[in-house]
Amino acid sequence: MTLIQCCDLSLGYEGKCVLSHLELSVQEGDYLAIVGENGAGKSTLLKGILGLIRPTGGHIHFHLPPSQVGYLPQQTPIQRDFPASVMEVVLSGLLAAKGYAPFYTRADRETALSKLRLLGAEDLANRCYRELSGGQQQRVLLARALCAAGRLLLMDEPFTGLDPTVTNELYEVVDQLNHEQGVTVIMVTHDVPEALRHASRILHLGAEHFDGTAEEYRQSPLYRRLMGGDCHA
Repeated sequence: MTLIQCCDLSLGYEGKCVLSHLELSVQEGDYLAIVGENGAGKSTLLKGILGLIRPTGGHIHFHLPPSQVGYLPQQTPIQRDFPASVMEVVLSGLLAAKGYAPFYTRADRETALSKLRLLGAEDLANRCYRELSGGQQQRVLLARALCAAGRLLLMDEPFTGLDPTVTNELYEVVDQLNHEQGVTVIMVTHDVPEALRHASRILHLGAEHFDGTAEEYRQSPLYRRLMGGDCHA
């Protein structure tokens, strides 16, 4: 089943075109990694899908409600120092679905705990978010995104700056969500080797575009040229 269809899509800011004439179809169960050089429009595409910016051309067609979409953005230094409990941070992922309901229910709290449990972070529920390590914070933010994501999870450079051990653990968690929980994943990353190791599809943005399976990308002339240059992918 198609979840998102981008038709002749163009996106940009303040009159400057960043991404033009993109054709993209995201199917249920996909694990799509978006790679490419800086300024190619990777994060811009996520923002367009989320409705944070409007297309300058073409259309984005959705076949699932916004309440089924979770988003894990890049974290800023101010956000890392946010003075709230872990439970408060995770519960905030339910706000969009609650509408005008003013209080969290027991069911809401159990949902939040279940997402933390899924990520092996239930013991952090009563900790202060700002006191956690970078890897622990990413687990908490992923749990928050999962509270919002019933079917689709979007992530923008989610593991940047984390040590290799933590990064590997979190990639395994995302693999589990995709393979065992059936969550469709769209991830922006600069880490091409990890993208090839985990994703089922690759979208390369830049002077040349590529959209195909990870194996097709590995065999493509574009990838071979990158391997022959400065990109150690």
